[in-house]
Amino acid sequence: MLQKTAAFVVFLFASMAASALELKGDWQQGGVIVGKVPQGTLVEYRGKKLQISPAGEFVIGLGRDAARHAKIITISSDGLRQEHEFAVKQRTYNIQKVTGVPQRTVDPDPAQVERAKREAQMSADARKGDLPLTFFAQKFIWPLIGPISGVYGSQRFYNGVPNSPHYGVDIAKPVGTLVKAPAGGVVTLVHPDMFFSGGTLIIDHGHGLSSTFIHLSEVLVKKGDAITQGQIIAKVGKTGRATGPHLDWRMNWFEERVDPQLLVEPMPE
Repeated sequence: MLQKTAAFVVFLFASMAASALELKGDWQQGGVIVGKVPQGTLVEYRGKKLQISPAGEFVIGLGRDAARHAKIITISSDGLRQEHEFAVKQRTYNIQKVTGVPQRTVDPDPAQVERAKREAQMSADARKGDLPLTFFAQKFIWPLIGPISGVYGSQRFYNGVPNSPHYGVDIAKPVGTLVKAPAGGVVTLVHPDMFFSGGTLIIDHGHGLSSTFIHLSEVLVKKGDAITQGQIIAKVGKTGRATGPHLDWRMNWFEERVDPQLLVEPMPE
């Protein structure tokens, strides 16, 4: 009887510990998961110890081609280690053919290739921080309202040449349309004219989650600025590799490209 009681207590304790892991978000390719654990709990994902906010919050991003299964490891303050496994929904992506792009951006010369590499590294450096901000837990809003002309995950053929997948959501609006911050954060990069992305702005929302806005005609904030949700940050443009005026909003969790549309309500009509 004593052994059965002890076994029940262990089972009950484990069940209570498991229920203490709270998660919001869908386990699908491109998804963002916001979690919460009791104070003092450690969280590991893919061999990385995640930063935990004072309130117990953390965030995980799933890439475009994330595997079918994911696992979170939690270690409680008293040493209880648990593995939590999740099925990851696989997605089907669109293929798009885009013509009329300046040929120099499709088949650039070596000097332009080197420039593009340097600028890509600048962007990567701006996204690698693990800032102790908690804006990632906010309910995100659209940076502007308009027709969606491009979606996350689709692969594009520029002037018939296959390119890497598209990692953002495109919103078609005229040049000069004001862009709002979808969530609070800190500006980590401002560039007036990158080769591929044109006017570029990156805002870090904390714990590795960041937003990138490209093809901008003007950036209205500067590196290091603290940003509040809804603040005007830039203007729509058609700079870099763009066939027309639009905002390309992209998001990262460190090096993982995630889908902004999974963090906002459906686009208002």
